[in-house]
Amino acid sequence: MQAMVLTGKRRMEMRKSPEPALRDARDVLLHVESVGVCGSDIHYYTEGRIGSQVVQGPFTLGHECSATVLEVGPAVRRLRPGDRVAIDPAVACGICDQCQSGRRHTCRRLRFLGCPGQMEGCLCERLVMPEECCYPVPLEMSFDLAALVEPLSIGIYAVRLANLRAGQAVGILGAGPIGLCVLIAARERSAEPIYVSEPLASRRAVAETLGAAWVGNPYEEDIYGVIEAKTPLLLDVVFECSGKQEAIDVGVRLLKPGGSLMLIGIPDVERITFDIDTLRRREIRVQNVRRQNECVDAAIELSLRRPAEIGRLHTHTYPFEHTVKAFDLVAAYQDGVVKAMIHMR
Repeated sequence: MQAMVLTGKRRMEMRKSPEPALRDARDVLLHVESVGVCGSDIHYYTEGRIGSQVVQGPFTLGHECSATVLEVGPAVRRLRPGDRVAIDPAVACGICDQCQSGRRHTCRRLRFLGCPGQMEGCLCERLVMPEECCYPVPLEMSFDLAALVEPLSIGIYAVRLANLRAGQAVGILGAGPIGLCVLIAARERSAEPIYVSEPLASRRAVAETLGAAWVGNPYEEDIYGVIEAKTPLLLDVVFECSGKQEAIDVGVRLLKPGGSLMLIGIPDVERITFDIDTLRRREIRVQNVRRQNECVDAAIELSLRRPAEIGRLHTHTYPFEHTVKAFDLVAAYQDGVVKAMIHMR
């Protein structure tokens, strides 16, 4: 089969790859349909690493995908050939202390699609995944929308982890795909008002259409000053979705005593800092968000109820052979891109 292989920083090429085969009774052979280009993919593409996860040698990226079932193992019960599925890219062992305590996303033996040292990614024609990672979707759900289930599940998980409640004031710093998914999920919880900070005009426009109360450019406006004037008691929860130190600093200032700072963005640096005096005096909670946990079903259900809203994240489409163009577009934030999708056939 064909696979798109990362061969160096900002270098990918199409190569022949061995056909995947069913090895376990609960395995499912899939034809990959749509693949979303994620910010973490871009980190690997441009830098060759995310923190301690370093690409060694030729490697296939990609983890946001939808697929069609081609073949199933003898123990598979929920799926049959021809089914459409959304994919959870995290393969957990199911038996470690983390899995047993309901934290499959931090499994001690976790394998994740497109993560160096764990699993090759989904930028290939065919793929084998365990049944528990394959979620059936109805025919009316497009393959592109099914691929968006993965980032949407992260937004839903972040909102659940924050214990967000109706009427709470929210800030979202960074309106890339994950920030916009957080916005959609926060509105589902009837949080209000929701303020969004984003430097790119095209993404600010999407945030406005998705119901943000106010959207500002952090490089042209005093984000803290504007929000403090509108909501003098400040915010209950801030979702930091950019990974930038300056956004973290603003996020801390925006929180009222007892507020929560949810860290979702992936920084380019190894260390970040906090204004400890403000954190301590306001008793601010700092919570990292690691991907998602048991939120795929909720993301599918939300996608079926609000397909037009979630579909606004999908701005560009490329055929498989033009994967490099898609990655370069996203890496450079060109042409108003929010989410680029790669069609595998």
